[in-house]
Amino acid sequence: MGSRRKGRVIAFQALFAWDATKPAIEDLVEFHWLETERRDRLGADVLAFAGHIVGGTIENIDRIDETIKNHTEHWDLDRIARVDLAILRTSIYALIFQPEIPPTVTIDEAIEIAKQFGSDESYKFINGVLDGVRKAGGKT
Repeated sequence: MGSRRKGRVIAFQALFAWDATKPAIEDLVEFHWLETERRDRLGADVLAFAGHIVGGTIENIDRIDETIKNHTEHWDLDRIARVDLAILRTSIYALIFQPEIPPTVTIDEAIEIAKQFGSDESYKFINGVLDGVRKAGGKT
């Protein structure tokens, strides 16, 4: 697994935890919730990338959630599985606020993370939502 994918996985896990307990961003991006050995193995670059995604996602959560609502017809955020929601949030952050990352890379990475951590249908749902956001140019 590449370092960027590792960073995306850590960011998704942090956002999943944030959604449940809403800890301070500063505490979340220090990644003390990771085992020390794992945190050390990941390295500073991976954690910095993950921290950037987490901080940016939370900072822009209202716009990101509005984008999700606009691309999920008849779905409340409360009805979306927490794993899927965390993946969508980090990926939509990338689509809107990280233009240097090609949208296809963001979507492919989200699909792979969904296959690993989500339900059997998660990747299809996430692909559909993210493709709609991509086609709209990241607009809400």
